[in-house]
Amino acid sequence: MELFDAILFGSFLGKPGWVWIAFIAIVVTLLAFDLGVLHREQREIEVAESLWLSAGYISVALVFGGWVWWQFGSQSGMEYLTGFLIEKSLSMDNVFVIAIIFSFFAVPRQYQHRVLFWGILGVIVLRAIMIGLGATLVAQFSWILYVFGAFLLFTGVKMIIFADHQPDIANNPVLRFLRKRMKVTDKLHGERFFVTLPEPATGKAARYATPLFLALVLIEIADLIFAVDSVPAIFAVTNDPFIVYTSNIFAILGLRALYFALAAAIHRFKYLKYALALVLVFIGAKIFLVGIVGKMPPAISLGVTFGLLAGGVAWSLWKTRSGATARAL
Repeated sequence: MELFDAILFGSFLGKPGWVWIAFIAIVVTLLAFDLGVLHREQREIEVAESLWLSAGYISVALVFGGWVWWQFGSQSGMEYLTGFLIEKSLSMDNVFVIAIIFSFFAVPRQYQHRVLFWGILGVIVLRAIMIGLGATLVAQFSWILYVFGAFLLFTGVKMIIFADHQPDIANNPVLRFLRKRMKVTDKLHGERFFVTLPEPATGKAARYATPLFLALVLIEIADLIFAVDSVPAIFAVTNDPFIVYTSNIFAILGLRALYFALAAAIHRFKYLKYALALVLVFIGAKIFLVGIVGKMPPAISLGVTFGLLAGGVAWSLWKTRSGATARAL
């Protein structure tokens, strides 16, 4: 009984254990409902379904944010919403990369949800490790926030300069390494990540990875790379690991659900990368301005972030509206 009370009411990363358990239970329930009920069979997810599913995830995330506001106060609630918006927006850039990976491996839409679902499990673990490491560094070395700020400024400027850069999947070093070290089939085998096939030389049965597995690995690597940007960005808003982690995971869950709708209209968000870059520059600069003007209220951070993103979306939709390109030519 004492052990049970210690787990439930003992502090873990600044919050009672039951708070973390409740969050994990919500995430597990959402994933089980998604895979076990809504998508028990592999099929193509239409845009309308993607939008409804994303709306459901966002609703759960906002309700959870309302509970955070009620339980821990308005500042924590505002920090959660700011973190959620930042992670949601920065992860949208990941959609462009995921779409390129799926196109490179010619993964049909009916198998894409399976890859994204298993990718989510990897994200949950990887983000937990990175956020735990980040929280430890911030707690031990307060100056590390200035390193985060400089990194965000550098990344934002680089995004502006190389906004039109497309990743070269064929020459990706991780892909080359996997193909050297593993037996890989030339074509997909349904929804399977691994298959057993006879070796051409000996005829003996051997384990082969399929292109679907390679796509999953590259998507996980892309998530890890994007986390290097997004995790420091949210630590610039709050040092609370619970707020950082929950806002991260809820944003990613909802964005993966929205992927199928965004992928269909990806050409309409051509200028969103510039807005994302400005968000990173703003957050990085905010860290250095703390010593001059004091800590910026969460409401201002949320307002500026939302304004930049809304402007990027509006400008993209305006510039890519039907017939705009034709008239320009």
